[in-house]
Amino acid sequence: MKPVETRMRARDHPATLARVTNEQLIGMLAVTTQTACRQMTPCHLKALTDGVAQAESLPAKPHWDRKAVAHAAVIGMLGDATGDPVLVRLAGLAAGWTYDLAAAAGPAADGIIRSSRHRLLGHLRAGDADAAAQEIEKHLRVLSMMERLARGGQARGPAKSTTHRPSAA
Repeated sequence: MKPVETRMRARDHPATLARVTNEQLIGMLAVTTQTACRQMTPCHLKALTDGVAQAESLPAKPHWDRKAVAHAAVIGMLGDATGDPVLVRLAGLAAGWTYDLAAAAGPAADGIIRSSRHRLLGHLRAGDADAAAQEIEKHLRVLSMMERLARGGQARGPAKSTTHRPSAA
């Protein structure tokens, strides 16, 4: 698998959702993860495993941006595993948001992300949809907190209310 060269950002994806808070996005991604676990095929599991391995193979310094993209791509793969076009789209948006969080948190988040991905893969391999969903929820809350701390406790840019407001389509 080639290293991912594109940047994923939530604000680059016009969304079909009117307003989504961070907690709502985390909850929807938990549902996506549960569905992915229930629909998981050996091919999907291999792709996720390869995606995690790809992210681990990249150095955290000096190219954190590239590694953050690879870490976030795993979230999009969960959507792909569902086979549901709505959940695929949602996971794509969540991958962009996850990239934003990881990029802001910086290389200090690398070990936390790697550990979470390994726990997630273990739950997916075991077919434990509830544990996989809980892992995603916990991980995204931790990453969100790290992002806020990296910004000095301030919410970023226009999303000060922690609400994702997609551009009008």
